[in-house]
Amino acid sequence: MSGEPVELTEDRFNEEVLNSDEPVLVDFWASWCGPCKMVAPVMEELARDYQGKLKVVKVNVDDNPDTAARYGVMSIPTIMLFKNGEAVETITGFRKKEDLNSLIEKNL
Repeated sequence: MSGEPVELTEDRFNEEVLNSDEPVLVDFWASWCGPCKMVAPVMEELARDYQGKLKVVKVNVDDNPDTAARYGVMSIPTIMLFKNGEAVETITGFRKKEDLNSLIEKNL
């Protein structure tokens, strides 16, 4: 990982998220979403802070509707933490970095 969130498409989701050896934080977002724009810099910081321990990826719901539907994403931003191929935590809406750190730390 480069220390930056990676933009995923539906064809790479299984490989990068479900088959990952490390936990994966997935940001379901859209370019027109104000709260998504607010959480983007937080996700970038988390990608740098947890480099080597956690993958941080982004999934644009407009470009990847099947993946969003598969995980019941009804509102954005929705942030899901996957561990061993399973979604173990889900939060919706903007959250501060401290809140996301707590969610990550309890699942590392």
